[in-house]
Amino acid sequence: MIKIVFWQDKDGSLFGLTVTGHAGFRPKGEDIVCAAVSALAQTAVLSLREQLEEEPVVTLREGFLECRLAQGLSPVGRKKAQIILKTIAAGLRAIAEDYGDYVAIEYRRFSS
Repeated sequence: MIKIVFWQDKDGSLFGLTVTGHAGFRPKGEDIVCAAVSALAQTAVLSLREQLEEEPVVTLREGFLECRLAQGLSPVGRKKAQIILKTIAAGLRAIAEDYGDYVAIEYRRFSS
């Protein structure tokens, strides 16, 4: 199963996501669920890198992707990041609705 966590600050704004696991819907190379989730997660990273003045902090390895916004983003950067992350979240929620046995999503508040 793919597990997706969207990280929120104390105000509910998204500041990152973590994607772990494999869907197991079909064999490797044929798994459309895994491909769809991977495409959206990678689109989030690429879009944040293109649109923000500060690079997001990204960790990527087999079966794991984590992307967190850099601290100190300008108000414009924060707004752009919210648009990107909320758009990606909508797409991932749609996949989870259709393939709930293979994808789980949760939102976690991070209070520092």
